[in-house]
Amino acid sequence: QVQLVESGGGLVQAGGSLRLSCVASGRSFSTYVMGWFRQAPGKEREFVAAISRNGGNTVYADSVKGRFTMSRDNAKDEVSLQMNSLKPEDTAVYYCTARASYFDYTVNRNLRDYDYWGQGTQVTVSP
Repeated sequence: QVQLVESGGGLVQAGGSLRLSCVASGRSFSTYVMGWFRQAPGKEREFVAAISRNGGNTVYADSVKGRFTMSRDNAKDEVSLQMNSLKPEDTAVYYCTARASYFDYTVNRNLRDYDYWGQGTQVTVSP
């Protein structure tokens, strides 16, 4: 069992930056693929980024590629999402998520692949 707690959301102007963090509690954090998803009002939850359990592979949605960077620190049981050049369309609730993996470089883009979810943190980008 893994508990995930996100932090770092807030209100920022377009072009600004925010850094989201997600701290995991439980066992064997280093065996989990970690992901970030987001959900805007009236829209389905969508993939943002994912990182393999060893940190050696990261993937991003096309909409955030080049602006967002996901990283992890297995010693601290933490993942982060650095968000730069934010746009109003990035406004959403951002969720941290995890799934166990046997493979060092596997990443997952499908929300149905993930087993554990945080409560979410609101990110609002004003024009």
